Amino acid sequence: MTDTPGWASPGSTPSSEGREPADRPDPVEPAEPAAQPEKQPQEPGSKWSDAQPPAGQWSAPTAGADSGPTPPPAGPGWGGKAPGGPTAGPGGHGGGWGGPGGHGNPGGYGAWGGGWGGPPPAAKPGVIPLRPLGVGEILDGAVSTMRTYWRTVLGISLTVAAITQLCVLLLRGLVMNEALAPDSTLNDPSATPADVFRAAGEAMVSGLVVVLISVVGTIIATALLTTVTSRAVLGKPVSAGEAWRESRSQIPKLFGLLLLLGLIGAGVLLVGAVPGIIALLLGGGEAVTIPLFAVGVLGAIAVMLWLSVRFSLASPALMLERQGVVKSMRRSAKLVHGSWWRVLGIQLLAGLIANIVSSIVVIPFTFIAVAVSGDGMTDLFGTAPQHVSWAFLIISGIGAVIGTMVTLPITAGVTVLLYIDQRIRREALDLELARAAGVQDYGTAAAPGPLPGS
Repeated sequence: MTDTPGWASPGSTPSSEGREPADRPDPVEPAEPAAQPEKQPQEPGSKWSDAQPPAGQWSAPTAGADSGPTPPPAGPGWGGKAPGGPTAGPGGHGGGWGGPGGHGNPGGYGAWGGGWGGPPPAAKPGVIPLRPLGVGEILDGAVSTMRTYWRTVLGISLTVAAITQLCVLLLRGLVMNEALAPDSTLNDPSATPADVFRAAGEAMVSGLVVVLISVVGTIIATALLTTVTSRAVLGKPVSAGEAWRESRSQIPKLFGLLLLLGLIGAGVLLVGAVPGIIALLLGGGEAVTIPLFAVGVLGAIAVMLWLSVRFSLASPALMLERQGVVKSMRRSAKLVHGSWWRVLGIQLLAGLIANIVSSIVVIPFTFIAVAVSGDGMTDLFGTAPQHVSWAFLIISGIGAVIGTMVTLPITAGVTVLLYIDQRIRREALDLELARAAGVQDYGTAAAPGPLPGS
């Protein structure tokens, strides 16, 4: 039985009879009834009062009785008594709190007694609390990062989106539009096959350049926003220049990572199409070739989806842990293991929200571009690239810049926060984050050593 103040069961208050006789005046002896049994004489020097509580309510006096009364045993939810007596934790806390530090685990959240309202709120130095996160907290953290550090976040995304869209607009207006014009070689019935082949090659190269520019811009923006979001978790602002200086050494590796992932996806798709290709080369009919193609491609798409989720956290691992390409993929696979469906659901939800926000911004600009330029809805929703006017390209490009400026921080922020959440769940990263943020007395009793990849 511990004599530390404040460790009694909830709701139990020691009786005033339990106080030392020295703390109150000597009791007045009442007149003894005639039938009162003879009292046992007290030993010399005894400090016990004649007025005793009923038997069974108080434990036997200990050698330290002078220091105060012994409180009753702890109630349910405060932990059991260890064999041989409670084990005092740091600060004199008993062992009934579930572990060192009185919290049950390193993160500061554990088994707390019923009726006390649950654990105290987690430390929140930045945009998220330092504990395992829910889906809403991850999404809210991404939006809070954009709202709190809007100058840096929107400045990065606006710059990247504007430069990317300008390059796309010039290529589309100067090269692709010329190739797709009504009087171009591709639309000339009298053109030779060599001329058609050359014009088609130029249009294809222009399209690939447009895609490449968009990918490059997205990669750079993702790298910078990853650094900004990681600082926002600690509550520390960062400028665009600082984010660039911190992330520029990892950007080439990030390009290599995405290139490797693209090659893996293409290889999986090719392997899935192999049965259909073999059947076609062996002269199999449509009844055999088409089903083999369909089954193989669908299986390849399923494998690609599984791999994309498995390696979806490789980008923040590469940027924040300063890992190489292959090691970052291994880190992502380790963090996603056992949480594949959760990671998929959060990524899909974030992508859906980003697409809805982008559509709300882009669609009005597109309709305005159609009305101003005079291009028909066939050009707008056609399955093949069509020739459009400069007015349409400029107005729709403005909408694309605004949409990209808003959605890039959301998608990048969700990926980074999902990575941090998985590390908190698996590696107690919240302890390292608390130290980095300067949170005092956070998990000091069970502070682990360096975390893998930190």
